[in-house]
Amino acid sequence: MDGDRDESTTEVRETNERQGNTNVTRQTVATTQSVNGGVVAKRVVYFIAGVIIAFLAVRIILLMLAANQGSGFVDFVYAVGGFFASPFYGIFNYTPSYGQFVFEISSVVAIIIYALVAWGLGKLFTLTSNRTDA
Repeated sequence: MDGDRDESTTEVRETNERQGNTNVTRQTVATTQSVNGGVVAKRVVYFIAGVIIAFLAVRIILLMLAANQGSGFVDFVYAVGGFFASPFYGIFNYTPSYGQFVFEISSVVAIIIYALVAWGLGKLFTLTSNRTDA
């Protein structure tokens, strides 16, 4: 992916020793890796957005299957997903109704918006990268 590659440095050291009548050559290989801070921030943003999008997607599926809100797991998914979908409820004429088939378009819009915001923030964190493919 663009700019996500880790930078690594490999150092090879060679030493020659003479032990008795024999020449001994030893090689030591040391590898170090470093990741740009912007890339780490980008990965964190993508992870957080992925968790939010996963909750919204599971919420959509449970609403379409008319899952029982009395179940602890279903109630938890509805609550967390509803929190992240609530800014988008006013866009469409929609009132959440649990226990019957519902295709919640507000959650679909929320998934699209959160994905676009995460992508934009990820690009923002890697703007100063000196790599040409970042």
